[in-house]
Amino acid sequence: MSGKSDEARSHEASGARDAFAHVRDWVFDLDNTLYSARHRLFDQIDQRMTAFIAETLSLEVEAANTLRAVYWREHGTTLNGLMREHGMKPARFLDYVHDIDLSAVPEDPALGAAIERLPGRKIVYTNGSRGHAARILAHLGIEAAFDAVFGIEDSAYEPKPRRAAYDRVFSLAAVEPRRAAMVEDTARNLEAPHEMGMVTVWTPTECGLARDGADGAHVHFIAEDLAAFLRPLGGGGASANRR
Repeated sequence: MSGKSDEARSHEASGARDAFAHVRDWVFDLDNTLYSARHRLFDQIDQRMTAFIAETLSLEVEAANTLRAVYWREHGTTLNGLMREHGMKPARFLDYVHDIDLSAVPEDPALGAAIERLPGRKIVYTNGSRGHAARILAHLGIEAAFDAVFGIEDSAYEPKPRRAAYDRVFSLAAVEPRRAAMVEDTARNLEAPHEMGMVTVWTPTECGLARDGADGAHVHFIAEDLAAFLRPLGGGGASANRR
């Protein structure tokens, strides 16, 4: 980061449009990106991951919760840690941890409309499962805005932020990184896209782990309100914060 204030990094919408003018593929993370972290859906997922680990590995809840966080940090996802360290089969884990209550999250037609107006293809790429993504998008009422959905299954369970995961998914999706943008709430997951030549957008949350590295040069833009950030990129008028 340049060390300048957010105000000093504020650019008019025309400047932001110039930075995205070449983009033909828009790649969006799912959880805490297409809906706000304040709805705390990931708290439910975290709790279910901890419960799954405690039951499966016969651990006390506190130890299971610690292990969950360690695996997330060291392996990219808790699932990847369980697979590598314990030979865990993914399907049962994914079904269990994504069986959550979505009632606290409202539909978001404004976000759907902003995404639909973007030029080019719109893709969801999540470290969660495709089924989880489809359920969230349907609940938000924005599934029609997207051309394709890719989950952890499509990267052979290699998680973001590993470069191999992006390479596999972008190859499947026929994404040309230098003509693409990536939108993510987890700052470290933008490092590889930045290296690949993508324009990167960070959607901040209060989660300390997700904020790690957010002051790096790999974060090009900050979107506090994603719909408001995207709206002028498809035609309109608003400002964007650029790093």
